[in-house]
Amino acid sequence: MTTSRQAAQYMLGGYSFPFFDHRDAIGLSRYLPVMVYVRGRPDLTAYIAHRLEKHEHQLGRFWTPVVRTVSGTTTDAMEHAVAHLRGLDVPLRRVGIEPAYLPSDSAAVLRDGLENCTLLDVSQALERLRARKSPAELALLREASERVVASMLATFAACAPGKTKSELVAQLRHEEEHRDLTFEYCLITAGASLNRAASAQPVQAGDILSLDSGGRYRGYIGDLCRMGIVGEPDSELEDLLAAVDAIQQKARGKVRAGVRGGEVQSAGEDAATASPLFRHLEFLAHGMGLVQHEAPWLTAHGPIPYAAHDAERELEAGMVLSVETT
Repeated sequence: MTTSRQAAQYMLGGYSFPFFDHRDAIGLSRYLPVMVYVRGRPDLTAYIAHRLEKHEHQLGRFWTPVVRTVSGTTTDAMEHAVAHLRGLDVPLRRVGIEPAYLPSDSAAVLRDGLENCTLLDVSQALERLRARKSPAELALLREASERVVASMLATFAACAPGKTKSELVAQLRHEEEHRDLTFEYCLITAGASLNRAASAQPVQAGDILSLDSGGRYRGYIGDLCRMGIVGEPDSELEDLLAAVDAIQQKARGKVRAGVRGGEVQSAGEDAATASPLFRHLEFLAHGMGLVQHEAPWLTAHGPIPYAAHDAERELEAGMVLSVETT
């Protein structure tokens, strides 16, 4: 049983309900799309949808044999999911859940309705499925990435002394939305400050700028960073960029199917340590897709409770990495 938006989108073949694109709260509750899948029995799959999704259902958006556009809260969504499970002619002993995406009120409904079942965390299993991207998913990720970069280039072209960091973030938001992206964030630095928050700080001639932004295209995230300067870079800046690029290429050279994930991270870290700039450098490679910092996870750092468990796994065809040197 999945309750996260990313799992629902993956299981439904790309569908995402746009009504809750920017905020999933409604009234005193929130949107909770529930997918119920019985192992080996796709004919029993059910999608418990919000009432407003009846219009999507009329257009044939869902492949699942059972679709119930009935929910309005987290609790009634789970009540309908439990009713579906209890109505199946299959033994119910174990039910997989996504604990981080299961609100406490709906979890209580689930436990009360299936009191003889063991609830197991299947988050990692779902991540392993999403880690290997299909050709269609790779095309969406490439499109998202290229549109984010194009938005950044347009923002740099519009930059001039006196513009504030907040104005540049607003410009980038406009450029991304103009390219049919859902703008998520922009972390921006200007001048000698490494503070990445938008502010009233004006940019000056000679300032170095960094734009780090995520924009979603049909749910898939383009997460990139580009740098520029108000004016022309001197030879020192060109040398610094070349040093960073050399570290990037060392890591990228390791990226292929069959290589242990940890080798990519180690190659980048070793190259950073060997650089005369090593005291000022950080290197990180991580997966990306429907979720920021999706599998594969190559370090013990980040928003996961399973420290570095991809470092010893082999990378597989279709996995996507973000390679970053700061």
